[in-house]
Amino acid sequence: MPLPTDAQAARFLAQAGFAASEADIASLKSIGYSAWLDLQFLAPRSESHWDWIIRNGYAAEANRYDFYNGFYKSVWCKFISSQDQLRQRMVLALSEIFVVSGMGFSSAWRTMLMAGYADTLEANAFGTFRQLLEAVTLSPAMGGYLAMRGSKKEDAATGRQPDENFAREVMQLFTIGLVQLNLDGTPIMSAGRPIETYDQTTVTQMARAFTGWDLDTASTGSEYGNLRLPMKHNASNFSTGAKSVLGTTIPAGADGPTALRQALDVLANHPNVGPFFGRQLIQRLVCSNPSAAYVQRVAQAFNDNGQGVRGDLKAVLKAVLLDVEARLPEGGASSGKLREPVQRFIQVARSSGMVATSGWSGTYQTLDAEKHLGQSPFFSPSVFNFFRPGYVPPNSAMAASATTAPEFQLLNEVTVTGYLNFMQDVLTNGFGDVKTDMAADVALAADPRAMVARQALLLAGDGISNATQQRIATALSSIGASTDAGKLNRARAGWMLLLACPEYQVQK
Repeated sequence: MPLPTDAQAARFLAQAGFAASEADIASLKSIGYSAWLDLQFLAPRSESHWDWIIRNGYAAEANRYDFYNGFYKSVWCKFISSQDQLRQRMVLALSEIFVVSGMGFSSAWRTMLMAGYADTLEANAFGTFRQLLEAVTLSPAMGGYLAMRGSKKEDAATGRQPDENFAREVMQLFTIGLVQLNLDGTPIMSAGRPIETYDQTTVTQMARAFTGWDLDTASTGSEYGNLRLPMKHNASNFSTGAKSVLGTTIPAGADGPTALRQALDVLANHPNVGPFFGRQLIQRLVCSNPSAAYVQRVAQAFNDNGQGVRGDLKAVLKAVLLDVEARLPEGGASSGKLREPVQRFIQVARSSGMVATSGWSGTYQTLDAEKHLGQSPFFSPSVFNFFRPGYVPPNSAMAASATTAPEFQLLNEVTVTGYLNFMQDVLTNGFGDVKTDMAADVALAADPRAMVARQALLLAGDGISNATQQRIATALSSIGASTDAGKLNRARAGWMLLLACPEYQVQK
């Protein structure tokens, strides 16, 4: 694969990370796509959410019932400033697939609970799918969110049955989906109908395999320390006896940890996982409606990384990001995706040089659709995320062609105006204590066309047409630039007009 141009490098960096700086572009141009990915796989992790929250005082006793104040600050800190962009982008993608939402907890130390979960995703972002699946399953946050934590064996005297919530969602949303799939992600049909992947009996049997898990109550050095430890098994609450899961029998003699591992093995080795998970990762990073051929190539990389390893997430990421349909802007009618609001915000925050002046202390949650983004990482309204992977905008050309476009589920009159107002405020006043540094833009303010070209390159590669850039530059010329304040206003207006531009908002 030839070395990229400036525009190609910027476009790749917006898929594989959150944003492109001039330094990032120069580095990528010198070493190429694959080598850049290899360096990102080796990049050291930045300070954990857990440690950041403790170091900044948010784990103090007074914050026991705090509404995640330290957590969303640490999330913004990492997403906006960490150098391991690929890992952080993968964490955002995984948080929208293996969903645990802060909206689901009111317990003490919920800040630490969510910090532990975010760190779990980060620690497993470049491992294997099987390792990720077990880490997520035994996470106290997932255990509490989908009620596996504390699930007990059946009791004939009381009529109690094992909780089925996690058993259902781990199949429907995290691993195999509702219908059997070909390698290219298309449904396997019988008599004109898709074949279902599992039934209620499967859910019941799977739930039995997941009984007996709860918080590890061993000494952890702090009251909340067990909220980042894998859950521990209590044999007295485990449902004994054989379980039949998707054609595999977990023997009656298997203890709880063995039963859980065997159940997860069955799921992770199911033929659906490659196309089901691979398609969602393509959607999160590259395009909303990938072709069947694209899905198949990614699924093949999932099934075998070339060295006989299944579910190697590094190999899957390379397959997603280096595929011909990812690298060619003209990859087809299905190419591109609407950038989700959080992605747009993080991108401009990085591109405009936003830095924290007092430790991210003033940053806040951005769920308010009227005033902010209508989206905030790790705070989706349900386990189904902010948008569903199969969403098709109704009453549209996309509906007529059955084109999936998940991010459009967040798009309406309220979110459009809320996003624009929020971005205007951020560019003018900052995001809490996080302020822009527009020195590079101000240096070009006397030449609006050059300034806009730089901003457009960083945001969209060559995705914003020359005609649109010229119209924006013409508008900026009406803003006086004879003073430092005028130059700064031109710079802010340039970013703002580009952020409002449909050619930018659709990531090609």
